[in-house]
Amino acid sequence: MILDCAVIGGGPAGLNASLVLGRSRRKTVLFDDNKPRNAVTSESHGFMTRDGIDPQELKRIAQEELGKYPNVAIEKQKVLRITKEDSLFHIATESGEEFRAKKIILATGLKETFPDVPRIAEFYGTSMFSCPYCDGWELRDRPLVVISENPMVFHMAKMVSNWTEDLIICTNGKQLLSDSEKSVLKSEGIPVYEEKILSLHGQNGSLEKIEFEDGTVVLREGGFVTTEWSQASSFASLLGCNLNERGGIETDMMKRTNIDGVYACGDALIDGPAQLILAAGDGSMAAFGVNADLIEEKFALQNAHNQ
Repeated sequence: MILDCAVIGGGPAGLNASLVLGRSRRKTVLFDDNKPRNAVTSESHGFMTRDGIDPQELKRIAQEELGKYPNVAIEKQKVLRITKEDSLFHIATESGEEFRAKKIILATGLKETFPDVPRIAEFYGTSMFSCPYCDGWELRDRPLVVISENPMVFHMAKMVSNWTEDLIICTNGKQLLSDSEKSVLKSEGIPVYEEKILSLHGQNGSLEKIEFEDGTVVLREGGFVTTEWSQASSFASLLGCNLNERGGIETDMMKRTNIDGVYACGDALIDGPAQLILAAGDGSMAAFGVNADLIEEKFALQNAHNQ
């Protein structure tokens, strides 16, 4: 059987793309090896009717809903290789199976690299997060920290100050802020610590204090960290898709890449905050693009036969 579309990645973007394709009567397979970037996250926020839901429960509900569409299948296995031959994509999986599809949607997401701070991964997803819009409400009015080795630290500091008036900034030994930026933060009562962090301290994922190499200790109850993002898979590069300067897959408004038949959506675009609702919307747009192109190709072929 030749699929209309193979969706690679079972997060919010891939799930929503599969739902729209199913409702568009397209033969679709969703590949999901269940290794999400937000595996440590216990709650997802900012999605109406599902605010605060466990991400795995959201996935379970979404997969259950996909079960209503007989033209959509879910393959819970890893895709090892994607090649294009004679206008069809050949998808090889870890079980040794091969699938063929007219179109591919890459919803493969990202992987994160933390700043070089001892123990930071222990607190990530419980008291340290990356997106204020996703988790700022839960940390509101607490003593917080922004830990960043990224030039965007000033922007992040201003953002997080929306949720608390007790905020410090840590650049972990890096000189990232200009004198004017430091002056602005000082006027807002936001101290800047440029010393290198010796360690974070706390128990069961709850941050309690930050210890610096110069011996300074500051009590904190949580905060935000800027992570470096990179593609979770190499499929886009291997297929020849263009990447932007941030490493995200370049697409047009309908999520088409520069490679005919390849679409991309969700976090893999590195297009902004990694919010659930944005990723799901991206998935819809990619499915719209796939369905629209399949329709146009059908009519073009019929017209060619009639001439």
